[in-house]
Amino acid sequence: MTQFLIASAGADTAPAVPLSVTLLFAALLLGLIVCLALEEKIHAKKSIIAGVFAIVCLFLANVDDLYRFTDAHKYVVELPSFDGGRGHMVELPVYIPAIDWGVIGLIFGASLFIDVTSKSGLFTWIAIKLTKASKGDPRRLLWFYGLMTVVFSAVLNNVAAMIIVGSLTGVSLGKLGRKNLLLGFLMIEGLLTNVGGLLTLISSVPNIIIGNAAGISFVEFFIKAAPFVSVATVLTIMLGAKLFKIEKITEPADRADALRLVGAFDENDGIESWGLFWFGAVMLALFILTIATTSVLPVIRDLGMSFVALSFAAIMLVRYKSTVDQFYRAVDWDLLGFFAALFVVINVMEHALVLDLIGTGLTKVIGLNDLLGYGAGTGSILVSSAAASSVTDNIPLAAMLSKILQAQGTASTDPLWWAVVFGCNLGGNLTPIGSASTLVAVTIMHKNEVSMSFGRFVGLALPFAIMQIVLATAYVLLFLA
Repeated sequence: MTQFLIASAGADTAPAVPLSVTLLFAALLLGLIVCLALEEKIHAKKSIIAGVFAIVCLFLANVDDLYRFTDAHKYVVELPSFDGGRGHMVELPVYIPAIDWGVIGLIFGASLFIDVTSKSGLFTWIAIKLTKASKGDPRRLLWFYGLMTVVFSAVLNNVAAMIIVGSLTGVSLGKLGRKNLLLGFLMIEGLLTNVGGLLTLISSVPNIIIGNAAGISFVEFFIKAAPFVSVATVLTIMLGAKLFKIEKITEPADRADALRLVGAFDENDGIESWGLFWFGAVMLALFILTIATTSVLPVIRDLGMSFVALSFAAIMLVRYKSTVDQFYRAVDWDLLGFFAALFVVINVMEHALVLDLIGTGLTKVIGLNDLLGYGAGTGSILVSSAAASSVTDNIPLAAMLSKILQAQGTASTDPLWWAVVFGCNLGGNLTPIGSASTLVAVTIMHKNEVSMSFGRFVGLALPFAIMQIVLATAYVLLFLA
């Protein structure tokens, strides 16, 4: 198998970073968040805002020698040689390995796959079936989609789950003539992806990192997380139904009208070819199964979920091989550009020790257990890690906190591990950039001409995030301590 070696400036070789430099880049991170919050007022797309900050951060990082470019230490890929000697060395710009191409590939591939598969009429068929099962009641339909979101997020990936469920939701509400409820549905679904991501050890990368560091088994993780996920799901749907006024149909006459409306729906209307329909159905089932088992499949597990998404997208595109450009034009390039730039910014923040500064602060928070009592530090670390993960990548944050807890000899039964798990996952519900799935939810809103700015998202999501974080804190302190 071809071996690749990527060499980069690591923490062991990088020079000490002055505190003034760290604070400068922390201010830049804060500036990025403020500009994203003012996205509509400054009339700039997210990709442009993040791109400008990425350029400034990279330039200043090089001025301050954070990457340490030397002849002996560059970002390079070493290719193999036939004689077993040293292979050809290919230099890479620092912003290439800084980007999480797995996330970019997953969003790109899954979006294409869903877009092409929808041409078969499969998603319309599923959406109409669910709409009929709801008997035209928006509240009941919300429960269907909410529970589906949690299950899909637990067994798939949060991004893939949001893309699939979001696509179905648009069709259902369109058929019911309830497009005015799309904002509430998509907000609730986006928030539930991060709740569902807590259900199993493999539902999210932070879960895997923390679970492995603490020695928590798959079964133990599920048993301890399931009660919280169940309660949080129910409360989130109930709160969402109330705040977004997704009412249950109570009047007999209205119920009869709704039944007549859904009774007139024909799920077969959008199917032009039954052959293509069944091919799409088989491919969707295989896509879900493969994504869910990627971590245990030989060969595939090394290539990752992005490979799976891109492969399934390519297979479906073969059907439209002469007109694939129509699907490429529909890709949300602003979303992909934003993620790429954001990853570069976060990578610079790591080199500037901004995340280490956050970690140092969280270490002091953990110390509150000794100073003020056990619950003080544990509860504070959950809230603090949630706040930190709402504006930074929760993967390096989870890795950093895991190392801190390991260095302190924290037992696997200590609730501090669970405080980090809940904090890193639920923090994604505080801002639209806190997790990829919430940003995908916002993107689906924009596609359906639903206005959603950074500030408006925070305002709408805050009651849910507070409820979930308070509930998680109480659960950890009362049942996992």
